[in-house]
Amino acid sequence: MTTSAAVSVRSIETTRERYTTDSVTSRDGTTIGYRVFGRGPGVVLVHGTASSGHNHVQLAEALADSFTVIVPDRRGRGLSGPYGANDGIDQEVEDLEALLSATGARNVFGVSSGGIICLHAALTLPAIDKAAIFEPPFFQEDALPKALLARFDAEMAQGKVAAALITAMRGAQMGPPIFNAMPRWLAERLTTGFMASEAKKDSGGYVSMRDLAPTLHYDFQLVADMGRPIRAFAAIRADVLLLGGSKSPAYLKAALDDLERVLPGARRVEFPGLDHAASWNRDRGGRPEPVAQELRRFFA
Repeated sequence: MTTSAAVSVRSIETTRERYTTDSVTSRDGTTIGYRVFGRGPGVVLVHGTASSGHNHVQLAEALADSFTVIVPDRRGRGLSGPYGANDGIDQEVEDLEALLSATGARNVFGVSSGGIICLHAALTLPAIDKAAIFEPPFFQEDALPKALLARFDAEMAQGKVAAALITAMRGAQMGPPIFNAMPRWLAERLTTGFMASEAKKDSGGYVSMRDLAPTLHYDFQLVADMGRPIRAFAAIRADVLLLGGSKSPAYLKAALDDLERVLPGARRVEFPGLDHAASWNRDRGGRPEPVAQELRRFFA
């Protein structure tokens, strides 16, 4: 494996994990770090909002006996360099292009906002043969993500990180129902307490919510810039697998419905009893095994 950046490769072995880390340099000079699991045909796993590559370690392990699984941290997280002020979908696709070029991978799996990136990449990058897409967050109302982004940015500018996280969570219809139902002031107080508690203990490899908070701007910007131009994806020539959970919000299911209509050759799978976190590690509410089973079948 070669990369465009001269870095040392660090081997990591524990009772649960075995991978190496490496990095590439994207077109604008930003370093994109990634983990490599297993051996076989390459699959790049592009994570979504409020997460980093570490959230998918168990999924990568489940695929590692048959595939080389490349798990990058997107900009602003973990192993990778920061976002630029005006970064958007073009830079995210360029980051993925650099990974594909360096590793020789021809398959991608995009989760949530990572699904938006992979869809755009499949339109423009001939290197992609197969693209598995998990619940890209296309909203029915174009104005909604723009309004959420404006409120989120205002709260972050005022230093109200907990308030901004609540705005993001409720706007995306994520989080436990009881958390979404409680008064906003209480939700903000509990989020502040959680961030304080998180800062005092070992992260276990996860990026903290406080550190992830600034990256949410860029994910909301991806969604706001997209609107619902679903018809544009009809030009995708790669094989596509559409994935979702039966317990996910209705707008995510509607987005998959629209994609299924414009990509009649795509196969669609719904995971009973799972939600938007299905592909994450088990200690973050995921159930990666059934997701791995479908990906194995698709990428084989």
